[in-house]
Amino acid sequence: MACLLEAPLRISVLSEVTASSRHYVDRLFDPDPHKVLQGVIDMKNAVIGNNKQKANLIVLGAVPRLLYLLQQECSTSELRTECAVVLGSLAMGTENNIKSLVDCHIIPALLQGLLSQDLKFIEACLRCLRTVFISPITPVQLLYTTSEHQTILYNHGAIQNIAHLLNSSSYKVQMQALKFFSVLAYENPQVSITLANVLVDGELLSQVFVRMMQRDKSIEMQLTAAKCLTYMCRAGAFRTTFNCIVLKTLPCLVRMCNKDRLLEERVEGAETLAYLIELDVELQRTASITDHLIAMLADYFKYPSSVSAITDIKRLDHDLKHAHELRQAAFKLYASLGANDEDIRKKIIEAENMMDRIVSGLSESSIKVRLAAVRCLHSLSRSVQQLRTSFQDHAVWKPLMKLLQNAPEEVLVMASSTLCNLLLEFSPSKEPILESGAIELLCNLTQSESPALRVNGIWALMNMAFQAEQKTKMDILRALSTEQLFRLLSDPDVNVLMKTLGLLRNLLSTRPHIDQIMTSHGKQIVQAVTLILEGEHNIEVKEQTLCILANIADGTTAKDLIMMNDDILQKVKYYMGHSNVKLQIAATFCISNLIWNEEEGQRDATFSIHSLQDNQTRHELGEFCELSLTVGGRNSCLLLLIGTFTGQKTLTER
Repeated sequence: MACLLEAPLRISVLSEVTASSRHYVDRLFDPDPHKVLQGVIDMKNAVIGNNKQKANLIVLGAVPRLLYLLQQECSTSELRTECAVVLGSLAMGTENNIKSLVDCHIIPALLQGLLSQDLKFIEACLRCLRTVFISPITPVQLLYTTSEHQTILYNHGAIQNIAHLLNSSSYKVQMQALKFFSVLAYENPQVSITLANVLVDGELLSQVFVRMMQRDKSIEMQLTAAKCLTYMCRAGAFRTTFNCIVLKTLPCLVRMCNKDRLLEERVEGAETLAYLIELDVELQRTASITDHLIAMLADYFKYPSSVSAITDIKRLDHDLKHAHELRQAAFKLYASLGANDEDIRKKIIEAENMMDRIVSGLSESSIKVRLAAVRCLHSLSRSVQQLRTSFQDHAVWKPLMKLLQNAPEEVLVMASSTLCNLLLEFSPSKEPILESGAIELLCNLTQSESPALRVNGIWALMNMAFQAEQKTKMDILRALSTEQLFRLLSDPDVNVLMKTLGLLRNLLSTRPHIDQIMTSHGKQIVQAVTLILEGEHNIEVKEQTLCILANIADGTTAKDLIMMNDDILQKVKYYMGHSNVKLQIAATFCISNLIWNEEEGQRDATFSIHSLQDNQTRHELGEFCELSLTVGGRNSCLLLLIGTFTGQKTLTER
């Protein structure tokens, strides 16, 4: 009986607690503004040092109402200030409190409050923002990746007003100013270019940052100054070859990766370095040979070791809980290092147990580690040699396929992009991936609302169809369905359209395959081709489409669908005389295939063209073949001659 009474007792206690807090929330809705103000003040006094009361008020819906009052222009300055103070107090509770505040969009509301002319209100907003962003669960990008917030600060003279604080005699003031500039410059070209020309007491701001990276400065200052220069460089303020980047910023960030640094410093150093070198092959090469960086990163996976020098139990407990952040940072940096250079990729893979660590990373509980691991795998999968050796030896396709079954969109995009590389024809992983049911999975991706996932799904199918057996091609068509294929051909994203055309090219290769596919789907394919050639598409799209026609023209029976269609023939004729050479060549290749007779060998072009029904079209195409040197250009004529005298071949896409 006691067990039966326990649950109602808990409900009763909870009801009493929330009921005792409800009157605070109810007063926020009073029509008398003076009573509302007093209610907010009483709420402020009630929540100070009382986490239970804070949680109750959040559950009862106090936060949305406080934010509403804070943002209303009709609210008095005192009321808005008190609302910001209460929100700041609520933010000093548990991490769940912070999450609730962020979910209620507190950050944009507080940032907007900084535009006020009331200094007390601004100070209350800043204090609350500081409390929110101190929490590790707050997504920091809400602040520094929001360009409109950066622009607001920029337009209100923040750079000029804060720059001189970098030379303050107070270390704390210097650091806050430095952190401000790192936040302001992130992915903002306008701000970064301005910062590159700012003078601080007659010294360029970039040189002030360089001075702050000197070894006699605190690690915190060195690292933050390096972030400032990294963000400015990536935003285009100066070239990656500048000395302040190659000789100062890069070595400073590599130093931060040393095992003697604290966990947070090693994480931040590696992630910032990964961002700095991500797009520049020379910086990648320089970093890879600086202080044995590749070997140094291997230690990130061994932390803390059994012989750790950490004697502070609390510190050790903290680091054990956050060791996954080191693995995440290492994977990110390895991904950037191996983005372009084959020798660097080889060194990374030869690092101690590297492939095993990547495979383990793909299955970690932390989403961020899984994403970083798949980024690293994607970077290394660009190597033909590694696809044929290390990737096969460790069967990396297995955890990758598992990851694709259920993961957040960001992970799915990177994993499916990696799968595209594993499906290239020289990859030994291609066959087992096919056998594991990848076709259906990829066809499902093509139906995603995300353009990136649609592109990757169709791209992987395109690679799968390259030089594939007839059964594989038919399995792709069956799983994808003609309806979905033609939806993709009208996709608003040009990348999706291009890869879908590439898939069609690869499906329509090898004469028996062409004839079989065109027998079952010929009318729809010709209709789709016609619509694309008539539409407002770029040169690359129309070139791909003409290449599909050229492949169809290679079929024994499939070519009749072109030969009997005067509309298509007129379009081919038009593109033979087009001003763009690529379109000339593709159209001429189509004609070359049409006039080739496999059984009787090479024939004169005008003889084969007699099979066309329409006399005018036949006459005009004959003239185009005979005059291709002057009308179509030397390249078109040469390609036509090659097709005529050596036999044509279909065009596939990789």
